[in-house]
Amino acid sequence: MTTPKTAGFATRAIHHGYNPADHQGALVPPVYMTSTFAFPTAEYGGQCFAGEAPGYIYTRIANPTLNLLEQRLAVLEGGEAAVAFASGMGAVTATLWSLLQPGDEIIVDETLYGCTYAFLHHGIGRFGVQVRHIDLTRPELLKEAMGPHTRMVYFETPANPNMRMVDIAAISQIAHDGQALVVVDNTYCSPYLQQPLQLGADVSLHSATKYLGGHGDLTAGIVICNAELAQRIRLVGLKDMTGAVMSPQDAYLILRGLKTLALRMERHCDNAEKMAALLAAHPAVEQVYYPGLPGFPQRELAARQMRRAGGMIAFELKGGEAAGRRFINALQMVTCAVSLGDAETLAQHPASMTHSTYTPEERAQHFISEGLIRLSAGLEDAEDILADLEQALDQLR
Repeated sequence: MTTPKTAGFATRAIHHGYNPADHQGALVPPVYMTSTFAFPTAEYGGQCFAGEAPGYIYTRIANPTLNLLEQRLAVLEGGEAAVAFASGMGAVTATLWSLLQPGDEIIVDETLYGCTYAFLHHGIGRFGVQVRHIDLTRPELLKEAMGPHTRMVYFETPANPNMRMVDIAAISQIAHDGQALVVVDNTYCSPYLQQPLQLGADVSLHSATKYLGGHGDLTAGIVICNAELAQRIRLVGLKDMTGAVMSPQDAYLILRGLKTLALRMERHCDNAEKMAALLAAHPAVEQVYYPGLPGFPQRELAARQMRRAGGMIAFELKGGEAAGRRFINALQMVTCAVSLGDAETLAQHPASMTHSTYTPEERAQHFISEGLIRLSAGLEDAEDILADLEQALDQLR
């Protein structure tokens, strides 16, 4: 069923795009575990391939289970359409392969997820696309940097792993004045906390592995945009360039995860706020980066474009990298693991893990210190998380 525009976020996440009456009364949408689809006639099959008739052809292009997920995520983020992928990097690479060509320039923020950085510099950058980093936390720098070949502006907000934030509305206005597309990695927020398309961006993408799935048991990606861009990304980036196809089973798991997304995000935020406050008050901690803290430099921007401050925290310990390793090794319940948005609270060291694709010199240039620790607030009882963090911090004193 089509939920009304006045329906709340959780209602749309549970109901949009599906009517049990159309599926023999099944309350939970069926999973279409098929690679190909039968045509009633050769003529109809030809019309489907020519784009003259609607219909499913092959799951690499579209599948009813994936289609429901795409409809639901598009409506949650305020887009016309969405395309599902087998991973977050599938979403990133397919989007850029589809929308850029040799001779184009892409302007990106100083801080990016390690694999995105590697793809830009060791992937698409080798095929004639110029990659330029500037500090997009200062919109005036983008105005100066825009040139005749700038076709895209790409950034994360908050950025992985150091929580730097970009003003989506301001950057979008400047980029559009220069006829460039704006692509935002919205993984850290999920559609519940932030909706870049409503702030002027053209494309919002996610690693659906994280908050959208929410249980650490799948890898997936999603791109949300207008219908024309979605069709280009589907038929070029997904079908031909990457083949990064999400499985119907993973689409089902994400649909299940969406039903509790609003509840989970509230708990993630509740726990992160308490964790950030504990870290900020502890004498072993040098600096905490969390949008909900009073001292966060971009707190006003966070309040303006995010529903809440999120579930991700970055911080520095007195004693630098060595202290960070000791802290992680002293944790008992909090798990040392990459990824984020899981039910479990996770801790990791970006310089040696998620952002090891940067050289030490590149990390310094892009505001990723060697001692930075990243925390993903889980769904455990806050008292248990805080007790574990505190005992690990106390061992550093």
